[in-house]
Amino acid sequence: MCRNIRQLHNFEPPATSDEVGAAALQYVRKVSGSTKPSQVNQEAFDRAVAEVAHATQHLLDALTTSAAPKNREVEAEKARARAAVRYARWPGCATDREHPPARPSARRRHHARAQCV
Repeated sequence: MCRNIRQLHNFEPPATSDEVGAAALQYVRKVSGSTKPSQVNQEAFDRAVAEVAHATQHLLDALTTSAAPKNREVEAEKARARAAVRYARWPGCATDREHPPARPSARRRHHARAQCV
C-alpha cells in the first residue's frame, strides 16, 4: 500500500494539496489496515486523513534545504528506467510470469528449476 507515498519535499513546482492528500490517504490506509473503512469507521477515517494531510502540509511548509529543487519529469524518468530494469524479462526466459528479484543468485535458482520453459 505505501508504495504510492512519494517524496513531496524539494520539488519544483511544490507538492499540490492533491498530492499531500493522496499521501495522507495512503498513510491512513496502511496504519488502519484497510483500504475502505466500514460505514461505522468512515468518519474517523476521513478525519484522520484530513489531520495527516494538514500536518504534512505544515511540515512541508516548514522544511528548508540548501539543495536545488528536483525536477518532477527528470525524477519520473529515473523511476521509469528503474522499473524497466526491475520488471524486464530475463534473458533466456520463455515466459511472461513474474520473476523473483533480479539478483544473479535468484536468477540462477529460477532457471535451474526450469520454471520459465
